[in-house]
Amino acid sequence: MRLLATSDLHFNHPRSRQGAIELIAQINSQKVDVLLLLGDTAIADAAHLEDCLNLFTFKGPRLFVAGNHELWTRGGDSYEMLTAELPARVKAAGWQWLQSHPFVLGDAAIVGSVGWYDYGFAVARLGIPKRFYEAKISPGAAERHTEFSYLFEQTADISSIGRETFARWNDGRFVRLGRSDEVFLDELLATMERQLESLRHVPRVLVATHHVPFHELMPPPSAPQWDFAKAFLGSPRIGELVRRYPNVRTVLAGHTHMPGEAQVDGIRAIEIGGGYRTKRYVIVEV
Repeated sequence: MRLLATSDLHFNHPRSRQGAIELIAQINSQKVDVLLLLGDTAIADAAHLEDCLNLFTFKGPRLFVAGNHELWTRGGDSYEMLTAELPARVKAAGWQWLQSHPFVLGDAAIVGSVGWYDYGFAVARLGIPKRFYEAKISPGAAERHTEFSYLFEQTADISSIGRETFARWNDGRFVRLGRSDEVFLDELLATMERQLESLRHVPRVLVATHHVPFHELMPPPSAPQWDFAKAFLGSPRIGELVRRYPNVRTVLAGHTHMPGEAQVDGIRAIEIGGGYRTKRYVIVEV
């Protein structure tokens, strides 16, 4: 099975749209068996998602995985979007909603999930307490907003680096799950585990998650505001799960906007690495 995968098209973003259109034109000319979109195709509050999906002319199986941006909403319920609205819209556009049902072709299969995060990749040197990650704002930025005063009911556990770190993760503004990030990830991992168990008889399995499953695919150390964001790039628990299945030969991820590849316990792990300005796709044999 020859799979083409891309991620992070961000079709609704003004500085990203033209690059996405050009990449889609390139993809439409490729000779592959299966096409996969691995999250952050477009926000789902408007018709941007369908506008993007309809540009693809590929006639074979088309697989879709949501990213965190598909869950952004200004007034809706992100959990309802993921479990009901988005699957219906994606299927109506002629794509398979991979989150619910793995794709199987011959002796190979593809499992997909948005993935999510539990702050397992938080950078310890920043010395930022968990409550700030839960609020998705760094101490330096939180001090500027009175609505986050509750985060400073104690201060002894906040490092000087943390107080000088100014960053926000916009999922805090636009994702409404009605549950904690950890509980949400628990649910997603339980679904993935059930799917992987059902595919134990399949010789070759590829796992595709929008969020990063392995530390080896994380971006290198950077300035504190960028290192703060690493807590929201994925979870090592995703990788711990897929490593339990010897038939998982390949793992794809998106979200970081930085391409990379690593061998992790015999698994070929690939970060696609597309972003707002630079678009990328990969072709892999499953």
